[in-house]
Amino acid sequence: MIQQRCNCIPKANLQNSCRMIRKAAASGAVLILLQELHTNPYFCQVEDPALFDLAETIPGPSTETLGKLAADLGVVIVASLFERRAAGLYHNTAVVFENDGSIAGKYRKMHIPDDPGFYEKFYFTPGDLGFNPIKTSVGTLGVLVCWDQWYPEAARLMVLAGADLLIYPTAIGWDPADSAEEKERQREAWITVQRGHAIANGVPLLAVNRAGVEVSSEHPDKSIHFWGGSFAAGSQGEILAQASQDDEETLLVDIDMAGSERVRRIWPFLRDRRIDEYGDLLKRFRD
Repeated sequence: MIQQRCNCIPKANLQNSCRMIRKAAASGAVLILLQELHTNPYFCQVEDPALFDLAETIPGPSTETLGKLAADLGVVIVASLFERRAAGLYHNTAVVFENDGSIAGKYRKMHIPDDPGFYEKFYFTPGDLGFNPIKTSVGTLGVLVCWDQWYPEAARLMVLAGADLLIYPTAIGWDPADSAEEKERQREAWITVQRGHAIANGVPLLAVNRAGVEVSSEHPDKSIHFWGGSFAAGSQGEILAQASQDDEETLLVDIDMAGSERVRRIWPFLRDRRIDEYGDLLKRFRD
């Protein structure tokens, strides 16, 4: 799990990602995860049409670099890119590379936020690839992205489709003006809801967040303090490893991929679901 700081130079950010990937592979990693939009600064702090120039096609320059690296190192890589699909059509897209360098699959972020400092609806079209896990040599990966973390439906649909590991590339942080108490509530909520996804579905979960303070390009007095804290949880929600809140870090974690079978035998949540009574989930709200 690679937690990094990003600056305003995409090429430098990608080079740093590659450096940390090599370090992870040298430590024995076979699955390497990068944070959300790891080649760019978090440009969604402002609404600026010029920033669409940061997007690239898939396949494209970054996927060529990362695919070659995956093949050279013999590892599976999950990357997160700003995808230019067509003129005026852009996505926040996670790409999975098999250990031979081929693209095993991709996922387009489904839930798009629009909050002060996180103006993602200006840039990203909601995903249209559904909640479909991606089969790889290291397992079937349920890849989701950041804001998707808050929706139990997304995690459940990935698991119902066969995912045996949930993965969340993330860019989440604090408004520095928030109180220390509010900051801690937000961070704890982020951890807690994801641990709940692991527990409710009986699968391990990996959340990779970015770190560092990034200043708004339009409002120098505004910034986001990305809180790092990348973590891995087991299939009962237990914390297996957690990164620092501020530093770049390569977090190496052993995942028990066979543990879900054991846990689901004692907690058979999928067996006891009342699918005959869940029709109202398709409504926005029950008035």
